[in-house]
Amino acid sequence: MSRTFKLSVMAAAVMAVAPAAQAFEAGDFILRAGVVHVAPDDSSDEVLLVGGGATGSEVAVDSNSQLGIRATYMFTGNLGVGVLAATPFKHNISGKGGALDGVDIGETKHLPPTVTLQYFPMQSSSALQPFVGVGINYTTFFEEKSDLGELTLDDSVGLAVEFGVDYMLNEHFGLNAAVWWADIDTEAEIKGVTEKLNVEIDPMVYMVGFTYKF
Repeated sequence: MSRTFKLSVMAAAVMAVAPAAQAFEAGDFILRAGVVHVAPDDSSDEVLLVGGGATGSEVAVDSNSQLGIRATYMFTGNLGVGVLAATPFKHNISGKGGALDGVDIGETKHLPPTVTLQYFPMQSSSALQPFVGVGINYTTFFEEKSDLGELTLDDSVGLAVEFGVDYMLNEHFGLNAAVWWADIDTEAEIKGVTEKLNVEIDPMVYMVGFTYKF
C-alpha cells in the first residue's frame, strides 16, 4: 500500500473514534440543567440592638445546593445571551463573633435570576466550547423567618460574572460546568429587635450538569 493510502486509513480511523465536533451557531438554543451550589463569601455591619446596643457580632449565611437551569440563545457563533434560574435556595443565618456567636438568627429563601452576555471564543465547529459572561443578577428574598422577631431582607441588584465550558458529545447532548461570582448586598433587620444592617453575601456559584442544544 502507498504511504498516502496508509495515512488516509489512519486519519479515517482517528476520526471514527474521536467525538464529532458540534457547532454552536446563530439561532441555537442551549439548555443546561444540573446541580447549583451557592457558597456565600459573607460579611456584614455589626449587629446593633434597637437603641444602639452593641453585640460585637456580624451575621453569617450558610451554603446551599439546588437544581439549576440555564438557557442561552446564540446571536452568532460567538455571542449569546444567557439566563440562570434555579429552585429556591434556603439559607440559615447565624451570629458570627461577639455575643451572638453561633446563635441561630433565622432563615430565608431566595431566587437569583441572572442575565449575562456570553462570549464563546472557539470556532463554532468545536465540540469544546468555553465561554465567559458578564451581566446583572437580581436576588429576591422571601419566607424570612426568625424566632427573635420579624426578619426582613431587601432585594438586591448587582453585577455578575461567569466562566463555563460545554463539551458536546453528539449533535444535541453534552456536559457542562460553570462558575459565577455575584454581587449580592442586602439590608437586614429584625423589626423591634435590631437596627438595620448591611449584609454582603457575594457568593461563588458552581454548577455541573448536562447540555441540550436545539
